[in-house]
Amino acid sequence: MRYVTNLPYATKEEEHVSVPMPDGTRLSARVWRPTSSDNEPVPAVLEYIPYRKRDLTSVRDSMHHPYIAGHGYACVRVDVRGTGDSEGVLKDEYLEQEQADAEAVLAWLAEQPWCDGNTGMMGISWGAFAALQVAARQPQSLRAIVIASFTDDRHADDMHYMGGAMLSDNLAEAGTMFAYGTCPPDPAVVGDRWRDMWQERLENTSPWVLEWLRHQRRDDYWRHASVSENYQDVRCPVLASSGWADGYSNAVTRLLGNLDVPRKGLIGPWSHKFPHLGEPGPAIGYLQEVVRWWDHWLKGVDNGVMDGPMLHTWMQDSVPPSTSYEERPGRWVAEPTWPSPHVHRVTHPLTRHRIGSPGEDTAAGDGDGTAMTVRSPLSVGQFAGKWASYNAPPDLPYDQREEDGGSLVFETEPLTERLEILGSPTVELDVSADEPVAMVAARLSDVSPDGDATRVTYGLLNLTRRESTEDPEPLEPGRRYRATVHLNGVAQAFPPGHRIRLSLSTSYWPLAWPPPRPALLSVHEGSSTLTLPVRPTDAPDEAPSNPFEEPEGTPPLAVTRLTPPEQRWDVKRDLIGYNAELEIVKDQGLIRFDEIDLDAGRRAYERYATVADDFTSVSGESTWTMRFRRADWDVRVVTHTRLSCDEQDFFVDATLDGYEGDRRVFSRTWNETVPRDLL
Repeated sequence: MRYVTNLPYATKEEEHVSVPMPDGTRLSARVWRPTSSDNEPVPAVLEYIPYRKRDLTSVRDSMHHPYIAGHGYACVRVDVRGTGDSEGVLKDEYLEQEQADAEAVLAWLAEQPWCDGNTGMMGISWGAFAALQVAARQPQSLRAIVIASFTDDRHADDMHYMGGAMLSDNLAEAGTMFAYGTCPPDPAVVGDRWRDMWQERLENTSPWVLEWLRHQRRDDYWRHASVSENYQDVRCPVLASSGWADGYSNAVTRLLGNLDVPRKGLIGPWSHKFPHLGEPGPAIGYLQEVVRWWDHWLKGVDNGVMDGPMLHTWMQDSVPPSTSYEERPGRWVAEPTWPSPHVHRVTHPLTRHRIGSPGEDTAAGDGDGTAMTVRSPLSVGQFAGKWASYNAPPDLPYDQREEDGGSLVFETEPLTERLEILGSPTVELDVSADEPVAMVAARLSDVSPDGDATRVTYGLLNLTRRESTEDPEPLEPGRRYRATVHLNGVAQAFPPGHRIRLSLSTSYWPLAWPPPRPALLSVHEGSSTLTLPVRPTDAPDEAPSNPFEEPEGTPPLAVTRLTPPEQRWDVKRDLIGYNAELEIVKDQGLIRFDEIDLDAGRRAYERYATVADDFTSVSGESTWTMRFRRADWDVRVVTHTRLSCDEQDFFVDATLDGYEGDRRVFSRTWNETVPRDLL
């Protein structure tokens, strides 16, 4: 990262600006803008998230908001209602109130004397969700958005119900927001009201996982704010990016293919990170691209930002399996449009443990309905990594050979020439099960001549939702069904001498919650297929070898580390009691924010456990500790959520405790039951 201090515009910062909402609630904003904007108004760019601008995101914010402001924009970072120093309570994600507030903020910005009336929105993750969702509401001043690591489909392509199967990140993310949403505001900003504001948050917050479990089908709860319901609602230009190691690798190409506005896409090898901070590398000069986007769409500069390809993406080369990479070898390729004219779908038959050649005659293999069967142990999935990698602690999938031991495996012959894919592979199954509820996890791996297997992509399908996530139906045991598993999009090269492996399993714990009972899956050969989105190696790349500049930003805010961080990812197995568990620790340590004389710490602990192959023994836990202290002010929030089940129900047991010093000043417990709905 190159830190830049000499920018076109001198800037100034307003650390706390109170923004009034129509109902009287006031949101807290931080503003960076050119000093000249007092007399020469500029466009305003909004980032709108719940992660505490004054402390927990302040270092990251200091690297890009002053940078963009220094190029002639008013950058405004707002804490969502009920978070940070904003008033109110945050009760769930992406509610109508949240989006109405964002519209009010944009209207307020457009009216400020230092704003010329043009606004944009930008962000990663929640901030990108917010920008896309608000764009679909078409506020008057909003001219363009810049979004990273997001989705347009809240039910099927977020951390909730992938392919109708429930992800464990449903619990993990709920645990994260249980902690963030119950932290106090800073007394240095809000004054003596801080305790009343904190008490209001503590008293009116519940574990979000309860609400998410009450909506196991795709219903109006998930349709709300899912832009995929009507892409035509978005009427402003969109610059969209993500990474192949992220959980959100699919939405960029969906937007490119479905929006009817000026749009550009960028997908690198990254985890859940901004591209200029991208891990695994290479990171790119993303902020330069963002400034060019704003210059064109907010200032009307004719800078050719819409010239060239619609999509730049990183074609990943083969690598050995690892839970973490500093860099992913590969090259940039570019597509003029999406769907790409260079990519064609090639269908391979699945015969007995083989991925056959396109057009191969498989009639003999299926003439008598022969089938291959699999009933996977719960251990399949312990090396799956996180649904959305953050690259810290190391959380990418490891060598798949142990996973494949409990899976049904199909494999090509060694490749005679390089093969590249770009897009979403699909698996079409002629399948039956011996239980009314069953799932299938499909994994595509790159197998080296030495035998190690690197997972390339994967997909999940709850077979009761094979036709509809709105109206699932139980399986009739023994009956054959057609079911399509959509794997996550990817750009991947397979070198000569390597094999492509497809692995099918009936569990994938703890990445996905398993069905109520183990199911025997029968896959009928010959009539089941794998379809790959092949990009010919002689297709034009339409991109220079290095189309982006070096990453740069403004120097980060000064902090002092008081205690060291801790990161762990431990898989444990007890071969006496047959207990197995995955433990994850992500402890940021205690950090002093020097400018505001504040110490802050975050510690997250997750545990996922099973006993033998008892599918009702699975449980997940999420525990967070958040601490803030300054002089005589010392507060902590401790949240704990445990999710378990039997064959009929889910059980949520949760606690919320607030402390001033060593004294507990708030405590609440939840013990709730939610019926399983063909899940």
